Amino acid sequence: MTTADEIRNRFAFHPADTHTARERHQDIRELCKGVALAFNEMLPESREKSLALTALQEAMMWGNAAVAIHGGTGKSTTNTNQET
Repeated sequence: MTTADEIRNRFAFHPADTHTARERHQDIRELCKGVALAFNEMLPESREKSLALTALQEAMMWGNAAVAIHGGTGKSTTNTNQET
């Protein structure tokens, strides 16, 4: 069951107030933009292309929402010197 506190958190403003969170937002935008540009070149103009780009925008939005709500604690894709 969803609690009132969970609902308040979902609908609250969550600023990117740390360097890590801002970096994650940028990572997500850049990754999605790269796929969008590739789709734009690869896919024929069609309803399906439009839906694919819309779904990618939605994925970017949900990814950024996850960072905003839960923090940017995941692994960065921009620092290739990190160990896996």
